[in-house]
Amino acid sequence: MNRDPITKKGAEQLKAELKRLKTEERPKVIDAVAEARAHGDLKENAEYHAAREQQSFTEGRIAELEGLIGNAQVIDVTELNVGDKVVFGATVVLEEEDSGDHVTYQIVGDAEADIDAGKISISSPIARALIGKSEDDEVEVQAPGGDKIYFIESIQYI
Repeated sequence: MNRDPITKKGAEQLKAELKRLKTEERPKVIDAVAEARAHGDLKENAEYHAAREQQSFTEGRIAELEGLIGNAQVIDVTELNVGDKVVFGATVVLEEEDSGDHVTYQIVGDAEADIDAGKISISSPIARALIGKSEDDEVEVQAPGGDKIYFIESIQYI
């Protein structure tokens, strides 16, 4: 069975969310369902239906997080000794050839990818193009908006 890679920090964030859902959100939702049920007729009780929908969402997220955590291979990127190559967990500073813009990405697992936070999935086109490359390499990325060329300025494992 293949295990999905995740950074140590990403695993800690998922565990913290799971703990919060189980210890804070679940009890609130259970109380809301019980309170709405006490109001009487359940067929026409909008509060009850809303509380049940929230309960369903919460329980679904708990199950999803338990599955992600249970199937995760936690990798501490600070302990990787890969020299100057880009591998999972690397934080890479890139310069786009055409515009000269600089972007910084960390290559992470699918479960923790967040482009707004500069975290790209290991399975994304740009991450696949970067894997195995070194500083000062030119990387061509086949993106949905067309091909782009980047230069790797620096690689860090933080």
